[in-house]
Amino acid sequence: MASHRRPKQPNRARVTVLTTAAAAAVALTSQAANAAPSEKPSKDEVKSKVDRLYEEAEKATEKYNGAKEKQEKLQKEISTLQDNVARGQEDLNKLREGIGLAASAQYRTGGIDSSVQLFLSSDPDDYLDKASTLDQLSAQQVESLKKIQEKQRSLAQQRQEASEKLEDLADTRETLGKKKKEVQAKLAQAQKLLNSLTAAEKAALDAADERASRESQRDALGGGGSAASGRAAEAYAAAQSQIGKPYVYGASGPSSYDCSGLTSWAYAQAGVAIPRTSQAQASAGTRIYSQSELKVGDLVIFYGDLHHVGFYAGNGQVLHAPRTGTVVRYESINNMPFQFGVRI
Repeated sequence: MASHRRPKQPNRARVTVLTTAAAAAVALTSQAANAAPSEKPSKDEVKSKVDRLYEEAEKATEKYNGAKEKQEKLQKEISTLQDNVARGQEDLNKLREGIGLAASAQYRTGGIDSSVQLFLSSDPDDYLDKASTLDQLSAQQVESLKKIQEKQRSLAQQRQEASEKLEDLADTRETLGKKKKEVQAKLAQAQKLLNSLTAAEKAALDAADERASRESQRDALGGGGSAASGRAAEAYAAAQSQIGKPYVYGASGPSSYDCSGLTSWAYAQAGVAIPRTSQAQASAGTRIYSQSELKVGDLVIFYGDLHHVGFYAGNGQVLHAPRTGTVVRYESINNMPFQFGVRI
């Protein structure tokens, strides 16, 4: 006789586990099917990222330039102080020798108290403070002792100043090293991104860059207006003679330049000394806030932190050293955030 027993129902907990596992498998399969492969950045995206890295590198470059300029200034000041101290010590030794010979002669003739030995010590202040003994000295000896006292004070002050500058120099060298590493890191990142492009993509970027530069040159040379002054014209002409030379961070000519290196070098050819960094050059003359009032040879300052500088070339163009991988060239003033001009 056939059995009519009902089939055993599956355990409710087991059903829940199986259902959950099945749902998870379906979800994972769906995600795998819909997930897009890792997309390579487009040529334009790479260019945008590279431009940003170059801008950050230039910010660090101007700080590097500032630290380098400070280092050179400190080294000159320390050298001068050390020379002054050496000469001062020689003068002090001669003064001591002179007063010592005179005192020895008087002592041998019995004309001076033994307390004159104090004159030969490194600190005559103690003796000079004892006015009761001054009547035993000639006016010439008193004057010599006062000179010794003044010379000692001057030497002590100069030695202290040199010591402080040496400490400042050590800090400046540390800053210089950090900024150099920061620049190098940004440039390495940019190069890595550029290396991700195909040869055709690189060629397309280079071609667009070259085309824009030619257009800017044509506009600049097509009637750029008058120069701000004779020395501005001379500086601008010097900068024009460097067109095609490569951008190198920290360089100030004559074979390569960074942005402020070009402008400071060019004005030096006109016999005008301006500061080394773009931030300092921004305060080197009269500021011109309207682009319509700019004249050829005026400095033009870009970006909110003033980290880029070039020459106004007329007709809405600038002549500058743009960034790593480029050369001294013309470019539209509108390619960067203009802040103001500076008339030297």
